[in-house]
Amino acid sequence: ISAYQTLYVCLEQLSLLIAPISPFFADWLYQNLNSVSQKSSVTSVHLADYPQAHKASINEDLETRMELAQNLSSLVLSIRKKVNIKVRQPLQKIMVPVLDPTFEQHLRKVEELIKSEVNVKEIVCLKDTEGVINKKVKANFKSLGAKLGKNMKNVAQLISLMTQADIATLEKNKTFEFNLGNEQVVIGLEDVEIFAEDIPGWAVANKEQLTVALDITISPSLQEEGNARELVNRIQKIRKESQFDLTDKIILYIEKNDEIQSSIINFYAYICAEILAEKIEFSDKILQGIEIEVNEKSFTIQIIKHS
Repeated sequence: ISAYQTLYVCLEQLSLLIAPISPFFADWLYQNLNSVSQKSSVTSVHLADYPQAHKASINEDLETRMELAQNLSSLVLSIRKKVNIKVRQPLQKIMVPVLDPTFEQHLRKVEELIKSEVNVKEIVCLKDTEGVINKKVKANFKSLGAKLGKNMKNVAQLISLMTQADIATLEKNKTFEFNLGNEQVVIGLEDVEIFAEDIPGWAVANKEQLTVALDITISPSLQEEGNARELVNRIQKIRKESQFDLTDKIILYIEKNDEIQSSIINFYAYICAEILAEKIEFSDKILQGIEIEVNEKSFTIQIIKHS
C-alpha cells in the first residue's frame, strides 16, 4: 500500500470518527475524498456506516506501555512544576519502584521516550524501595464505611499501623488481609490513600500504584547544560522576531560574562548546531546589541547574518 493510499484511508476513517462531534467539517472532508476516489456510493458521511474496531489489531502491550509513559511523564512534570524547575533544565535521574518483572519490561521499552519528554539522564528501577522511598497510608473512610460498617474504625486503626512491606504487598497484589479477632478482613487499593514522602535531594509523587522520585539536585555540569538550552531558546526567539530564514547562518557576539561563559564553551558545538551559528565570539563590550537573561543572568548579545 502506498503512502498516498495510507493517508487516504486515515483521513477517511478520521472523517467517520469525528462526524458525531464535528458534523460539518467531517462531511466536507468525506465528500472531498469521495469525489476523487468514488469509493463509496453514499453522498454524506452521516449516511455511511460507523467504522468497526478490528480487535485482532489492538496491541494491548503497546497501549499499556504508552499509558505508563504518559503517567510517568505527567508525574515528573508535576514535580518540576511544584519545585519550580523548568523542563529545559536537565536533571540527573528518576527512580521508579518496580512492582513486577512485566512492569519493568514495559518501562524499559519506553525509557528513552520518557527521558526525552521530562529531560532526565537516566531511569533507575527500584526492586526494593524500603529505606529509599517511604510511604504513608491512611484509610478511605467513605469506601471502608460502605464495606465494613461498624468494623470501619478498627480496620482504619490497623491501616495506620501498616509497615512499608505491608504497603508494598497491597500495591503489588491490590489487596491486603487483616485479622480482626476471629474474622478475616480484606481491603483493596480503593479503601486507602497512599502517599510517598519526599527524601533529601529528591521530590516524590505518586498516582495509584505508580510512584516516581525525581533527583532535584542540579550539579554544576547540569546547570551549564541548562544555561546552554536557555540560551538556545532565547536566540531562536530573536531569530524568529528578526524574520531570519530557517536556513540563515549567523555569527553570535556575546558580552563576556563569567557565569555564562563556561556554559557556552562547554556546549559550544550544541549551541552552534541549534542556532545555525558559524561561530560565537566573546566581546568585552557590545554597543549595539540586545540584552537577554538566561537563568537570572543578564548580558548583551549581537546577532549578525552570515553572508
